[in-house]
Order: sequence, then structure tokens, then C-alpha cells
Amino acid sequence: MRRRLLLAGALATVLAAGTACGGGSGDSAGGDAEKLTIYSARDKKVTTFVVDKFTAKYPEYKGKVEVLNLGAQEILERVRAEKANPQADVWWGGTQQGLASGASEDLLTGWQPSFAGKMDEKYKDPQGRWFGEILLPEVIMYNNKALTPEQAPKDWDDLLKPEFKDKIIIRDVAASGTMRSIYASMIQRQSPDGSNPQPGYDWLKKLDANTGAYAANPTDLYLKLSRQQGTLSAWNLQDILLQANQANMPFDYVMPASGAPVLVDGLAQVKGGNSAGAQKFLEFLFDDSLRAELAKDYFQIPAVDIAEKPEWLAKLDLKPMDVDWDVVGKNETEWINHWNGQIKNKG
Repeated sequence: MRRRLLLAGALATVLAAGTACGGGSGDSAGGDAEKLTIYSARDKKVTTFVVDKFTAKYPEYKGKVEVLNLGAQEILERVRAEKANPQADVWWGGTQQGLASGASEDLLTGWQPSFAGKMDEKYKDPQGRWFGEILLPEVIMYNNKALTPEQAPKDWDDLLKPEFKDKIIIRDVAASGTMRSIYASMIQRQSPDGSNPQPGYDWLKKLDANTGAYAANPTDLYLKLSRQQGTLSAWNLQDILLQANQANMPFDYVMPASGAPVLVDGLAQVKGGNSAGAQKFLEFLFDDSLRAELAKDYFQIPAVDIAEKPEWLAKLDLKPMDVDWDVVGKNETEWINHWNGQIKNKG
């Protein structure tokens, strides 16, 4: 009798454990969901808005989405360092060249989401390892309480003029995908095939001579500019408009006469992470109504066209610079390492 009771108890324990463990990961029939960790280079206002929308649509993720807001280059380095034990599920906000590096290093998972067929081939990885979400023009930023539109620089070379000595604040370049792309573009425009970066290095040395300070992160950049510790910077259009319209910062921009480098800013599923949650989140980001809201209220330029463009986007006089992103991708690390070691604070 005792033997039968012990066997019955053991069987009950096994069945209970099986019930508790079954379907505990991913999206289960009971509405359970694994924690979803997102590394994002997007502005915190954008990530908060989107995650709130996502958890409203998928309540099983309520309280289970963690967002770490980092620089795009910092995300690449972190995902690279965590390759053996991935901590993130989604990489949201990265340059084309950064995401391409992640793909080539086997850090990202290839798949074919429903939105892939609507996307221009140049805005996605052919193996489905990353996808462009938005286009980011890189422009000249200025404090509009310190400078009038007439006084602001009209083109990139104007930043080198003597009157702007110590008036420029630059986001620390090495950690920022945006800044790495701007600086690499300045080199590539003077060396189309990338074989002779020296004229670009010389240009950046002159810019360094006019740079009053390097900001540790975007928040530091905005504070320094708003306090007129400097009056000028180079930054992406979306964040400038966000700060001006939602944070009441005294910022405006100039579309450079010779053109703005236009980045493909994208997203990816981190290999080895929560694939079910990651794919659900990435599909959600391409929901048509969400993309329309993000364009209207958060100044995003969608990589996949939307039916009705908000007024600011319809009127945008975008002048893309002719940048060969393949050349930039091959040389960016070398160029930025050279700038960091040989040019920064030496102009």
C-alpha cells in the first residue's frame, strides 16, 4: 500500500511539473510570454510610445518588455560581446553598416517577415538578417536663440569657418552610429573609392579645431547646445525635430546645400534570443497605422512608403548626399579609429 502511495505521489509530481513547464516560453495557449529585451538607439520618447502600443495590443507582454537605450555602435559592441550568451532579443535602431557588420559576424537571425516584400532591396539584407525601418538625414543643427537662419552655416564646409571657432558641440563620435556615419561620409565624399582618406582626415582636423567640446551622449549634447555652451552641431533630423517640438529645445536645422548623408536606420532579430517575441515586435513596428503615427508625431521618414504623409514630410526639401555606403562600410572602423587616435582634440 505504501509503495502504491509513493508511486502515485511521484506520478502527480511529474504531471504537475509537466503542466507548469509546458508552453512557459514564447506565446503559450494560456497567454504567457517570455521576457522581451530590446537594445534600442531610438529616442526614449519613441521607444516608450511604441512599447506602450505594443503591450496594449499584446497584453501578455505587459511588464515583460525591457528597453535599454544605447548608442547604435554601443549596441553592436554589446551584441558582439554577448554572442556566446545573448542577452537581447531585438536590435532596434542601427545604421546599415552596423547591422551589416552584425549580420556578417553571425549575430543576427535571418527570416522573412510579412513587410519584407514591400521594401526596396537597398533597404534590407538579402538574407533577411536586418531591415531598414526609417531614413535618417544627417544635417547641421543650430541653437535658434543664438543664431538666425541667415547666420547659420549653409553647408558642411561652412563649419570650418573662423567665426565658428569653439562654437561646435559634437556627440562623442566613436560610440555613436550617427556620428560615425557623418564623419565617414565627410571622408568618402573626398575619396569616392575610399583609397585616399587623407583629404577627409584633414577636413576633420579643421572641424576638430572648431569643436569646443565632445558630448558624452545625446542628452549631454542637447543640454550643452540649449545652454549655448556651443551653438552648432551635426546630428540627425528626426532627433532635432523631436527635441524642438516635444521638448521645447531652441533647435533648428539646415539642409546642407551639398546634400545630407541619408542613413538607412534599421532593426534586426538577435540570434539566440526570444525569436517568437522578437518577430512579433518587429512585425508590429511595420503596422501601417503605427508608422503613420510615428511619421506624424515623431518625425520619422518610413523606409516603406505610407499612404498619407504628414505636412512636415510632404514639404521636406531633402537633398541626399551621394554616399557610397558600401565603401563606408568597408572603411568606417579604420577611419573612425584613426580619427579617435590621431585627430580628436588635436586640431
